[in-house]
Amino acid sequence: MTATPLRVGLVGYGLAGSVFHARLIAATEGLALDTVVTANPERQKQALAEFPDVRLAATPGELFDRADELDLVVVASPNKTHVPLATTSLEAGLPVVVDKPVSGTAAEARALAALADDRGLLLSVFQNRRWDNDFLTLRRLLAEGALGDVWRFESRFERWRPRPKGGWRESGDPAEIGGLLYDLGSHVVDQALLLFGPAAQVYAETDVRRPGAETDDDTFIAITHASGVRSHLYVSATAAQLGPRFRVLGSRAGYVKYGLDPQEAALRGGLRPHTADWGTEPESLWGALGSGESPLTGGGTPVPTTPGDYPAYYTAVTHALTGTGPNPVTALEAAATLDVLEAARKSANTDATVTL
Repeated sequence: MTATPLRVGLVGYGLAGSVFHARLIAATEGLALDTVVTANPERQKQALAEFPDVRLAATPGELFDRADELDLVVVASPNKTHVPLATTSLEAGLPVVVDKPVSGTAAEARALAALADDRGLLLSVFQNRRWDNDFLTLRRLLAEGALGDVWRFESRFERWRPRPKGGWRESGDPAEIGGLLYDLGSHVVDQALLLFGPAAQVYAETDVRRPGAETDDDTFIAITHASGVRSHLYVSATAAQLGPRFRVLGSRAGYVKYGLDPQEAALRGGLRPHTADWGTEPESLWGALGSGESPLTGGGTPVPTTPGDYPAYYTAVTHALTGTGPNPVTALEAAATLDVLEAARKSANTDATVTL
């Protein structure tokens, strides 16, 4: 790590900026949260209350006017601003982290990647759920060969929110890049591709279920991977009964895991990373590995859950910036996810399977 912390400018202080990025940056050795960009007076007060030494800027322009005082920009503002802000950062000579989805299209993501390469700068995408406890556990089981050859991967990110909350994430304006397909879908597709490789075919169903909803709130994506694995991915705000987070079926055994990683709830509750037992969960929430019977009726052996580790993302970013490690999530990886999301939207609109 560097002797002098790298100075970070954070654009946006809503949920993503305040709960995730600011707290993770502040907890990372080698990084210092220098500036928060928000024009909202309440959010400015919130930022100063939590980080008394932070500087404030009302607009991204104010931040870029002193680009020479920063070492990294983090874009945690609404989706439609990701591409222009990332472009401005790179053109100003600043490495950039962009929250997911990095852009609305795979072509835009690849253009940003090309710009970053041309400038010799880091462009990383915040896919924090690669460091969820259940996902880390599943990767460990696959590395150990505990499931044999995986045939089917089921992943669910479901919620019960029968009334829309409003805001840009649920806007029907295509320019906002809202809806669950691009929000939670960015997570489950990224995980599936990381586990089982490129997609060959995509089929999807997207529905608008809730009265007053403007964009998809109940979505299913089926991926046939080039490896032969089939992934069935569910993202929903209308699930009155939640299914397992993962159900993975292989030639030797299956793994079933219920419940969400606890790190988001901990961050929302004001806890800081690196506190005692960060990312751990009780034994009662462990998944089960076995064959022939459901874990709910006593089948399978409990599998200790690997602790979740969101702080690992920004630690890896710091290593990448100092030349001691790779980019943890590249824009080209994000583009591959966007290829699938675009194919999913096309499939849902045409009621047909799309070949990539």
